[in-house]
Amino acid sequence: MSTHYYEPTHRTLYRSRRGVILGVCRGIADYLNFSVFWTRIIAVVFMIFGWFVPMIAVYLIAALLMRPEPVLPLEDDGDSEFYNSYTSSRRMATQRLKRAFENLDRRIQRMENVVTSREYNWEQRLNG
Repeated sequence: MSTHYYEPTHRTLYRSRRGVILGVCRGIADYLNFSVFWTRIIAVVFMIFGWFVPMIAVYLIAALLMRPEPVLPLEDDGDSEFYNSYTSSRRMATQRLKRAFENLDRRIQRMENVVTSREYNWEQRLNG
């Protein structure tokens, strides 16, 4: 059994959940397909050569603006769309989930009505 994961047509910049400090450097390295080690070295060099305060500010702003990496791999465009809507607006995502569960509830009620109706012939269905 092979599992195929959704490969997005474009890469998205996420904060890595495997990062050391908020995952910004690892997220940038993954996005640019660059070494995490060298990304961190570049950040440290900028801080050492007088850019300490601006670099810390940029790092913290990036940590606030970048979405965290999804916990599970996204399998299709629907998953990607939901994750992006959830990270940008949790209220909108919960409304989408509520609508989906309401639709499922209506479908289940319709099935229950058919199965529990007097016209449903159980003997014919079970004995086939």
